[in-house]
Amino acid sequence: MRRTVYNEDHEAFRETIRAFIEAEVVPVYDEWFAAGQAPRDFYYKLAELGIFGIEVPEEYGGAGEESFKFEAVLYEETARAGISFGGSGVHVLLCLPYLKAYATEEQKKRWLPDFVSGKSMYAIAMTEPGTGSDLAGMKTTAKLSEDGTHYVLNGAKTFITGGVHADKVIVCARTDAPKPDDRRHGISLLVVDTKSEGYSVGRKLDKLGLKVSDTAELAFVDVKVPVEDLLGEENKGFSYLGQNLPQERLGIAVGAYAQAAAAVRFAQQYTQDRTVFGKTVASFQNTKFELAACKAEVDAAEAVCDRAIEALDAGELTPAEAASAKLFCTEVAHRVIDRCLQLHGGYGFMNEYPIARLYTDNRVNRIYGGTSEVMKSIIAKSMGL
Repeated sequence: MRRTVYNEDHEAFRETIRAFIEAEVVPVYDEWFAAGQAPRDFYYKLAELGIFGIEVPEEYGGAGEESFKFEAVLYEETARAGISFGGSGVHVLLCLPYLKAYATEEQKKRWLPDFVSGKSMYAIAMTEPGTGSDLAGMKTTAKLSEDGTHYVLNGAKTFITGGVHADKVIVCARTDAPKPDDRRHGISLLVVDTKSEGYSVGRKLDKLGLKVSDTAELAFVDVKVPVEDLLGEENKGFSYLGQNLPQERLGIAVGAYAQAAAAVRFAQQYTQDRTVFGKTVASFQNTKFELAACKAEVDAAEAVCDRAIEALDAGELTPAEAASAKLFCTEVAHRVIDRCLQLHGGYGFMNEYPIARLYTDNRVNRIYGGTSEVMKSIIAKSMGL
């Protein structure tokens, strides 16, 4: 079926991204994989291509697009090539919406031009050791100084994607104690300069997948954060975090669908080239049936994503609908990628083959952005259950 979600501008962007990946990423991707991260200089190339400024208003150096569709094309093309742009996805997908929605005019003028140029790469620090999905239980504190000029930040964060290369981090911290009837009260968002005294990057975490995406532990010891760098209103940070979840979860859904589609492509190519007992693997009925079943699941996931993308652009995507899209697409990708790896036989277990990297990279999709179990709870609640 012909897709209608994209127009000529999106397809032209797709061609540009595909050519960029072939020229700038594929030849060196094995080096990035071995190093465990993309080089910092690569982000300047993404900035020159205009990736960081697509949804940034023109007055701050961006293209002023409001549509999520360009981001969706990016997910599809990186998955298609079996590569990653490192931690830069957090810079745009997670951090930019907060800057656009809650930064003051003065802050936007100060922050967004460097955001677009790649001079300042952003990460967001929510999760803490021992808290996991329970954000209301965070222990990191930001106490206002006696003269009211700055906050004093103390605490630790973990699983921070982009944390190694980040120049600024949106840190979630307690500026007030929780209320007896509201554990979510008292959380604020602070934009912290990583060059600040007392700020430190701990371990670069050794993950099962997403090897090219730098993920780190962060620590704050009496870090002074100017009050001018408070993002939004004090003590309202938890509500801000919830408002970006539909887009974040849709981004994960689209990425998972794209990975599943790429897995089918890789498996089809491999089985058509690989011979066993004098016949191509693709010629066996089992292979045909497996690939056909995977293709049908990918088609269904594509339809879910396309409908959700249109709803997001129209401002109509609900948290429950985003949760449903994430749950469905990540579960489809899990099944499809596993079956496509099986069709590769022993070579599917080798990291030199993109299907192996897809397999490990995909696993986290059912965990971050809210686990599959959390998605089911959200959907059930929307059903009145």
